[in-house]
Amino acid sequence: MKIQEITDRIYPLPEASRQLLESHMSEVHLPKGHILLRAGHIEKNIYFIKKGIARAYAYKDNAEITFWFGKEGDTVISMKSYIANLKGYENVELLENCELYELKAEDLKRLFEKDIHIANFGRRFAEWELLKTEERLISRQVRTATERYRELLRNNPDIILRIQLGHIASYLGITQVSLSRIRAEVK
Repeated sequence: MKIQEITDRIYPLPEASRQLLESHMSEVHLPKGHILLRAGHIEKNIYFIKKGIARAYAYKDNAEITFWFGKEGDTVISMKSYIANLKGYENVELLENCELYELKAEDLKRLFEKDIHIANFGRRFAEWELLKTEERLISRQVRTATERYRELLRNNPDIILRIQLGHIASYLGITQVSLSRIRAEVK
């Protein structure tokens, strides 16, 4: 996915602003299994996924709890590091070989001061991230595991083919045995 397609999904920019923003990005290629963001670190970069898939997870009782999947067009960011310059709580692992656009957070913040369109892009990005976080929280609190699985299938049908079932079960908050039962029911 081209960077303009990704940024346009967030907030379409005038050509000059888009070029200015893109001039501060670099493309990076990283292998499957690479830990892109690490819990306990202040992360200085923001990534946009050109190609590939990633997951965010945290540890609870020595187990990895997956709480987010990202794929082409999605943004990888530690909001805690970005907003408060504090150590993040999440690890982000690449589940496939990935092509990413990398942007330094401090460069983006400087661009906000120079260009109102880029500042509006940043505001719109934060609004969308808040909505996605709210949807995940509400889904986890009020929907059954079967409903969450159906929602995952409806919104991201390719994820089931690209991600290990153990990660999907963790994301849904259930065991792999329960996931197998739900998958049999849903077929």
